[in-house]
Amino acid sequence: MSDNTSDPNKRPRRDRVIALVVFLIGVGLVVGYGIWEVLIKKPIEAEETDASVQTTDGKADIAITVAGKANGTIYIDLFESVAPLHAERISTLAREGAYDDVVFHRVIEGFMAQTGDVQFGAMGGDMRNAGMGGSSYPDLPAEFSEVSFDRGIVGMARSQNPNSANSQFFIMFEPGPFLDGQYTVVGQVVDGMEVVDAIKLGAGSNGAVLGEPDRMTKVTVVE
Repeated sequence: MSDNTSDPNKRPRRDRVIALVVFLIGVGLVVGYGIWEVLIKKPIEAEETDASVQTTDGKADIAITVAGKANGTIYIDLFESVAPLHAERISTLAREGAYDDVVFHRVIEGFMAQTGDVQFGAMGGDMRNAGMGGSSYPDLPAEFSEVSFDRGIVGMARSQNPNSANSQFFIMFEPGPFLDGQYTVVGQVVDGMEVVDAIKLGAGSNGAVLGEPDRMTKVTVVE
């Protein structure tokens, strides 16, 4: 008859072997995680951080005072490193006072609020052509980038021609990734999104504002 009882003298040796194997597996997991952290995960995180640094410094370059249904000030950081020509255009028109009393002529709920028509969008003028004009300066070549149209992003309006942005811009209420690579991202709201959210909405799919639209009473460059 065979004896199935384990030899008690062999158990400590087997237990030590098992403990050693478990220890080596644990060491392998720790080393592997360390390699992931140092060689893979950290470079990815660094790339993401570098991208955000290149985009914005978080400081306001433009202050927009809004009056109407919405009242308050919107602060925008212009992305000079991403769209230098468009950022300079907005700054130039702001310094000249060209944006003062220009209305938000097109506002679509859940999408964006558009303004900046220096030519036809001034409060008190003939608003029938609001949204069809620009400024006395020439149109700008597109400066498309990989920056996504997230909530609070400021983009430049244009016609079907990609190189037709001039003075008009829009602020996103919600993300619009379908605009990525199609319109120039020029900045981001860094303070005052509650003012943006309160801007009087337009009607219909085109978002044309009926009656008296909200307006930018003053647009200044933050020095």
